[in-house]
Amino acid sequence: MQTFTVQRPAVHSAHGLVAAQNRHAAQAGADALSRGGNAMDAAVVAALVLSTVEPWLSGVGGGGFLVHADGTTGATETLDFNVRAAIGLDPADYPLAGAQGGNWFSWPSVVGDRNVSGYGAICVPGAIAGLAAALERHGSISWSDALQPAIEHAERGLEIDWFAALCIAIEAPGLARDPTLSAILLDDGHGPRAGADTQRFKPMTLKARLLRRLAKAGARDFYEGESAATIAADLEAGGSAIRASDLAGYEVVWAPALTGRYRDYDIAAVPGLSGGPTFFDAAERLANGPLSRETSPAQAALLYAAAIREAYEKRLTTLGHAATPQAGCTSHVSVVDRSGTMVSLTNTLLSRFGAKVALPQAGIIMNNGMMWFDPRPDQPNSIAAGKKPLANMCPLVLSQGGRPVLAIGAAGGRTIFPTVLQLISGMADFGLSLEEVFHRPRIDASTPRIKIDARAEADVAATVASAFPVEIVEDTLYPVNFSIPSAVMAADGGGFAGMAHPTSPWAAVVAATA
Repeated sequence: MQTFTVQRPAVHSAHGLVAAQNRHAAQAGADALSRGGNAMDAAVVAALVLSTVEPWLSGVGGGGFLVHADGTTGATETLDFNVRAAIGLDPADYPLAGAQGGNWFSWPSVVGDRNVSGYGAICVPGAIAGLAAALERHGSISWSDALQPAIEHAERGLEIDWFAALCIAIEAPGLARDPTLSAILLDDGHGPRAGADTQRFKPMTLKARLLRRLAKAGARDFYEGESAATIAADLEAGGSAIRASDLAGYEVVWAPALTGRYRDYDIAAVPGLSGGPTFFDAAERLANGPLSRETSPAQAALLYAAAIREAYEKRLTTLGHAATPQAGCTSHVSVVDRSGTMVSLTNTLLSRFGAKVALPQAGIIMNNGMMWFDPRPDQPNSIAAGKKPLANMCPLVLSQGGRPVLAIGAAGGRTIFPTVLQLISGMADFGLSLEEVFHRPRIDASTPRIKIDARAEADVAATVASAFPVEIVEDTLYPVNFSIPSAVMAADGGGFAGMAHPTSPWAAVVAATA
């Protein structure tokens, strides 16, 4: 294997920054800031563009969470717009196959993988409701204006370079099973070929038409109007349990942030069925342990592994919609505007290309939210009608002195909170800069074997192996062994700094120009 050392410098600006895992989304968000928009304007614009330029990770057929922190008052607030199971869903339609599945969770598989792919895997999407609600509450631009960049990208067609070709080719056999998805993303049943130069693929005509309809009729049309009727008809024809009443009844949830403290940082997370509670569980274990600036990288990795593993065990056995007590493949965007207001927003379809279904009339790729439920009966997070599943997304905003100083989050399923925890620890415990911590090798303890970045110090794997089974892996583009983070922060001496995942070829931080 030929490997390279990749360095990505931090981006600095006095006017605001947008960090995302796609340069087009980051640019669209930064353009919104440059035109006088605020952090929420930029976050919503960037998220909508991500749904078009990187459709295998997030989209209007998915759902998510966000944290908003006011740069003047320091007030924090969260929004839950995650997916929800249909009211008419019958858990008996997801019988266990008696074998382990190939998804993130190592739960028993379901007959026919009904909870992983196809119409049976789809939950009611919340992205449109959430992004519109966020804009209405904290934004300054219109819903129609926020949609325009995404519409333009849909009409131009997906940009195909070597990375896009790779992402599509990996899933081409699964995509080919759905006629609409195949027509949108494949070329005669095969993934598009990357040429020497970046090229545009077929325009996303159906999706562009839907987005234009939403720009004119408003976001609720997705849930109650002409768009909703089209979406509901597509879902019912495909065999989904979702009906028009499920769309009409969908509501987002604004809530005070779940708050905690790690070292000198006050941290705001999404409460309830997110990665937030488990992040705080692991962070408390670290804070109460021997971790300090004098701790060696190998010993720090062992402490991270123990805290993450113990927190995950608690998460997967006690948390879910039926748990007591309960406090009320993915894209992440981190934004700061000129006033210091920050937004940390994560949106997802769950797996790559979600359920691997695109609705025939609406033209949008749908989530596979059923995969987030534990398929075993009588568990805190078991499949249940009308319920939201336990999600991995973990957007955070950190504050000091009552003002937000860091918006951070990541994409990558169960690897999200372990990554965010290590990044924050690198700054809080070891005094690393944002740029330094993003280049620091990480571990992942969310799987049965602890994954160790091959770039880590020589004794890291041996030290962690003294307590856990380990696997040394590369930080490859595929498979994705570690999550893809992005962050923006208030810089010492004024202005702001931002970082995107160094080895992700499309990730970028873009500065506002005014």
